[in-house]
Amino acid sequence: MKKPHTAAILGALIADSATLGLHWLYDPVRIAEIETTKGLVFLQPLGTDYDGVKGYFAHGQKSPGESTSYGETCLLMLKHLARHRDFCRVEYQVEYRGHFGPGGEFVGYIDSPTRSTLRTLLALEPGQFPAASGADDDQHPALAALPPLVATHAGDVSALMNRVEEVVRVTNNNELAVSAAQCASAALFKLLHGIPLAQALADALPFAGGAPEPLLARALAVPQLDSVGVAERFGMSCHVAEGLPIVFHIALHASDYRTAIEANVRAGGDNCGRSIMLGALAAAHAARTDGSEFPIPLPWLARYRKLATAADACAAL
Repeated sequence: MKKPHTAAILGALIADSATLGLHWLYDPVRIAEIETTKGLVFLQPLGTDYDGVKGYFAHGQKSPGESTSYGETCLLMLKHLARHRDFCRVEYQVEYRGHFGPGGEFVGYIDSPTRSTLRTLLALEPGQFPAASGADDDQHPALAALPPLVATHAGDVSALMNRVEEVVRVTNNNELAVSAAQCASAALFKLLHGIPLAQALADALPFAGGAPEPLLARALAVPQLDSVGVAERFGMSCHVAEGLPIVFHIALHASDYRTAIEANVRAGGDNCGRSIMLGALAAAHAARTDGSEFPIPLPWLARYRKLATAADACAAL
């Protein structure tokens, strides 16, 4: 793969891992206090950081450099594509069930769309798997598998939109989830194919359709980077109509990959859910425009525990 395509995939995976320590902390003031003493990224998740403020402490068994279920889904799709050379729905559902289900490799918090998807898949044989095995849910798992899918897509944008819908309905059988995923995927696809970032984001808006399109337009119209203010305006939770405007805003205004990921952490809430597409966009943009060898800080690469697995899969592609 070309450098921006590899950067997009690794940028997504490492952004999730970097953000893990302050995931679902809904208090930007507390996050700012933590930043002054410990920093923002690759922190050990601690329940004491959540005491007395709005938040949900989900990752007490995790260590720095590990991933949330979002990052694990992204890596699962990367390995699937490296193995099969294309998206094969039933095989992916088998792999998804095996990875996140009982006895699987993943150990950690399972969100509601994932739980619903597993209930469907665990009750059936592969030949019985429905194409739309996911929950009627518009949360961020809808975006988690997209960066490898987009980065390895060889067809046109229309074919990509069909494939994105197929992938999203595995976990999120929901129209808003599909349209948000198609919008985010169109932006990344255009960026990877030489369209400047601002134009790629603007050109992707019609794919969002309905209510999300004006929300995204308003987020892009904010004149300078203000991730905390934008999150307070659009919402910090796990729903794509709240998260995607923040992603587009930060991607447009952040000066580099590090700045983008740290701004997203500061915004609070479901920052890991947002980090997948933000990390992909920010890393791909930096790989195309800055002169450094690689846009992701080397210490961040080294801290991601599954870097070797991800690098092998990228090399296989």
